[in-house]
Amino acid sequence: MTKTRCSWAEKTIFHDYHDTEWGVPVHDDRKLFEFLVLDAFQAGLSWSTILNKRENFRKAFDDFDYEKVARYDQHKIDELLQNEGIIRNKLKVNGTVKNAKAFIQVQQEFGSFDKYIWQFTGGKTLVNKWTDLKQIPAKSKESDSMSKDLQKRGFTFVGSTICYAFMQAAGMINDHLVTCFRYKEVS
Repeated sequence: MTKTRCSWAEKTIFHDYHDTEWGVPVHDDRKLFEFLVLDAFQAGLSWSTILNKRENFRKAFDDFDYEKVARYDQHKIDELLQNEGIIRNKLKVNGTVKNAKAFIQVQQEFGSFDKYIWQFTGGKTLVNKWTDLKQIPAKSKESDSMSKDLQKRGFTFVGSTICYAFMQAAGMINDHLVTCFRYKEVS
């Protein structure tokens, strides 16, 4: 029996990500950092490009260990900019190091990044009832607020659209279509 998925996930490359990860509430700081990094690198590119390079990103950025990433020096940054397995964008690579430092500052202030980031949805998943992809917005008042606060704290590549995508990935928003088999599973 075939599963009815969100129409964006019809291609095989998206199946595993859609079926097991996207929209599942995440409360692990390392996983939240991973999504922050991947969504920042995705800016201006297709999600399939990022998924195809995800393992390369994992290796290049020390399994998304934000403590290690925050200590990257110019030599390590130059090494990353030569790594053909990732997106070699100087602003995004430098932004990842900057974001790791800001991430740690947030942890110190709030006890965890999880505690901080989930405040933008009141600590719960916002459940939408979309029937068509065209209904899903690119941003929301919550992502606007998150973006503004992250930028104030020194993060980069955290515009409202990137924040909305992050919220979808991290399960802060359930944007599975109501016809999708995952809609009820993650609600």
